[in-house]
Amino acid sequence: MVNQARVAELAPRTRLPAMYSYRENVEAGGLMANALKADFVGRPALYVDKILRGAKPPDLPIERPTKFELVINLKAASAVGITIPPALLLRADNVIR
Repeated sequence: MVNQARVAELAPRTRLPAMYSYRENVEAGGLMANALKADFVGRPALYVDKILRGAKPPDLPIERPTKFELVINLKAASAVGITIPPALLLRADNVIR
């Protein structure tokens, strides 16, 4: 996302709780993200490699991500004026304070 820092900056200003798809948005000041784990991000490169080596795209299996990480930014939650329930904080893979 080209303007991820801008969106993450404007959401708290307008007291708009926002959830993102990428961890980087939360690190830039967003509230929370349910993001793909890093091990899945490089998978498309393997498909490109197989196609360049002669594999036909229709013959390649479809893969869906199975591992996600929940990232919560408590500073952004405070700026928006919400309290994250303790059970959700325990569930989070990463909490930015």
